[in-house]
Amino acid sequence: MNDSDTVFGLLATTRYVPRLRLERSEVAARHRWMAPGLKSLAKGQRAMANWDEDVVTMAVEAGRLLLTSAPALGATELTLASTTLPFVDRLNAGIAAAAVGLGADAVVRDVASSARAALTELAGALRRPAPETTRIIVAAERRTAKPASAQELIFGDGAAAASVGTGRAIATFVAARSMHADLVDHFRQSGEAYDYGWEERWVRDEGYMKLATDAIRQCLADAGVSASDVSHFALPAPLPRINEAVAKRVGIAPTALVSTAVDTVGDLGCAQPLAMLDIALRAAAPGALILVAAFGSGCDVLLLKRTAAACPGGVPDAGKPETNYLKYLSFTGQLNLAWGMRAEMDNKTALTAAWRDHARTERFEGGRCERCGTVQFPRSRLCVNPACRAQDTQQPSSLADVPARVMSHTTDFLGYTPDPPFQFGHIDFEGGGRVLMEFTDTDVGELAVGLPLRMVYRVKEFDHNRGFRRYFWKATPTRAADSSANATTESN
Repeated sequence: MNDSDTVFGLLATTRYVPRLRLERSEVAARHRWMAPGLKSLAKGQRAMANWDEDVVTMAVEAGRLLLTSAPALGATELTLASTTLPFVDRLNAGIAAAAVGLGADAVVRDVASSARAALTELAGALRRPAPETTRIIVAAERRTAKPASAQELIFGDGAAAASVGTGRAIATFVAARSMHADLVDHFRQSGEAYDYGWEERWVRDEGYMKLATDAIRQCLADAGVSASDVSHFALPAPLPRINEAVAKRVGIAPTALVSTAVDTVGDLGCAQPLAMLDIALRAAAPGALILVAAFGSGCDVLLLKRTAAACPGGVPDAGKPETNYLKYLSFTGQLNLAWGMRAEMDNKTALTAAWRDHARTERFEGGRCERCGTVQFPRSRLCVNPACRAQDTQQPSSLADVPARVMSHTTDFLGYTPDPPFQFGHIDFEGGGRVLMEFTDTDVGELAVGLPLRMVYRVKEFDHNRGFRRYFWKATPTRAADSSANATTESN
């Protein structure tokens, strides 16, 4: 296949990992008095979502990266897969779809209940070609583990996404196999905060070594492919050395194993299969066979063939080390701190007002005057340019993807925020527009006049009394990894 060829297949993949990376050694040190065995898991870091990040916001970032890296894709469908969706009875995928700029006619849906849900959706999209449809499958996870559990060190927060349609595909479908089995390796009842896991050896022997290996063999048989022909094998497995054991039993070469990024990011749950697929695709040569499997209440297996087309987009950077374990517990809601009277407020959201203002909050929609070109936020009937002052001339203009710079900034150690200090200021957008905004993922002393910024979709505030949360856009520094993402490639 030539780069210019247009075929149906996998068009792009991306990964999003939060900036903060919790040092596992710090977590294990806090629990040494009662759980010294955690020392064996205390190597490296795990990705840690900021207080204003959740499954929806991380899914938005993965989706934006996907559409930014390959803007010609468009999208008519979006599926959000997660076992930790923030809303049980609200369409989470609808929030994400609006934030990434999909139209109101896009088909959106949530899928959950299994760590293999995202791969099930991806395999289904590739298995049933729809030439006129571009589908986005995005998976995100922010799982909370009980303090001092192994899961607390193993889990990581993050998202991954893939798009399927007709275009310059980076991989094409070869075969897929799906099987369901109610082998319960772990579970979480509705309303419970933590997973309950079963004995690891039993999960390994009865689950991975039997169910997963059978599904993989059947997929290879369907494709008429030998296990030794597989160049890249991606099997998310939070248990140690399971992927090596499965590969050996099936006959896949040890050199084909794809990195799980466990030492730098952790296990991303539902997003892990797509994240490992992204790693594999960026390392694969044209013509290489890539096998990705996901285990959980059964097993899904997807076999792809790499094309000669380059993988669009970049890869996550190394992030920022975080050594404050109490901050992590506070961000996950497992530690209720006394924030004082400034935190005592009722953040009730008027849902009627939220609907009337949804374009502004979903896509950071301002206005551009048709007469003089002035950009303003929020959009109004009257142009703010004193030399124009035209009425009813403004067209909708999204600022979500427009670069900006710091005009002024304030660092407030008295105002309440779950991650002090509270940082805000005026920012100027390229091409016009000036807005007073909140900053996020910003270090103390980092802000300076003229600092380049980009917009990110985050939780604005929580209404704990009613179990609701509001989202809006915030500004964050454009770091080197952000500005060069499209030119970055990963070697494995």
